[in-house]
Amino acid sequence: MKKKKILVISQYFYPEQFRINDICETWVQKGYEVTVLTGIPNYPQGDFFNGYGYTKNRRQMHQGIDIIRIPIIPRKRSSIMLGLNYISYVISGKLWSLFNKKEFDYVFIYEVSPITQAIPAVSIAKRLKIPCYIYVMDLWPENFQIITGINNTFVIGMINKIVDYIYKNCTKIFTASKSFKKNIEERGIDSNKIYFWPQYAEDFYQPAQEKSPKIKQDGKINLTFAGNIGEAQGLDILPAIAEKVKSEKMNVRFNIIGNGRYKTTLIAEIQGKKVDDMFRFIDPVPPEEVPSILNASEFSLITLKKDEILSMTIPAKLQSSMASGAAIFLIADGEAQEIVKESGAGYYNHPDDINGIMADLRKITKKNNDHINQMKQNARKFYEKNFDKKYLLNKMDEFLTK
Repeated sequence: MKKKKILVISQYFYPEQFRINDICETWVQKGYEVTVLTGIPNYPQGDFFNGYGYTKNRRQMHQGIDIIRIPIIPRKRSSIMLGLNYISYVISGKLWSLFNKKEFDYVFIYEVSPITQAIPAVSIAKRLKIPCYIYVMDLWPENFQIITGINNTFVIGMINKIVDYIYKNCTKIFTASKSFKKNIEERGIDSNKIYFWPQYAEDFYQPAQEKSPKIKQDGKINLTFAGNIGEAQGLDILPAIAEKVKSEKMNVRFNIIGNGRYKTTLIAEIQGKKVDDMFRFIDPVPPEEVPSILNASEFSLITLKKDEILSMTIPAKLQSSMASGAAIFLIADGEAQEIVKESGAGYYNHPDDINGIMADLRKITKKNNDHINQMKQNARKFYEKNFDKKYLLNKMDEFLTK
């Protein structure tokens, strides 16, 4: 049987850490021929990774995946550069589509921000007369407004037209949350082509046997955040919480692992409140290390800024944490709260409810290990029932082969 050829459009790809890496690797293992059109890696720190650039590693084979890197402007650390980064991918992608000679059976768009990356994908699908699928994990223009703070009517109106054009010209739309599905339906998009397809966690996210030495074992209760440190994560609440925790002499520590545009500001706010001793900042680690880090922590700390659109999001680290058998300390609204509540995997609070957060922190300082271990078991059981990788990818196979 002839291999089906999938062109994946994703502005981010290996060595940047996104779940599309694993999806593509699994597709190769299943017998698909996978080509990825991506940018030069620069997320999240904003500069090109070592060994990559306009003249370096523009074409790669990785785990059987043909990676084509089109030139883009690095995102750096300003909104202007981020905008240029987004635009440059669209321009380069459109140019590539004009000169591409390869044939494909499907186009698959991995849509974390920006949705504009789907523009060249739609063009390619139209020219080759093939199905175009999009996996939506960020809603636009709402996510654009959160990231940039821009609410200009003309700008938002233009983005809305782009979004409608993309959705209408995609054969199928997959969403990472049920709320996203409802939001897209309310735009007037045919509900029959929209499907809820939640994220899974890669195979290495398993309950670890060992405890990472990067998390101190000194009797303190460790709440560990691992991931991108951006404004959308809502970590700005932590200095105020830490101030109260310190005043009550609670035996709690916050570990922050990763990089991002908000990290410098967060450190300054922590220093301003003189709560440095309540925090440990750890450089980014390979995702494969996360399970042992979470095993060395009492709770996986997952936070999102208070926002109507973010409340529709199920952050990917929730699946990763539950797959790793971690108890959850969630500071977020919406679907993520419903999952933690239904699973019995931990504590959950609204992002602006400092009193509720403090009440739960007091509880965890009084609970014994058996209580926390039960939450960890609940997390893993819920993951296996609802977010199993094999089941979800088999479901995607059905869409690809119909």
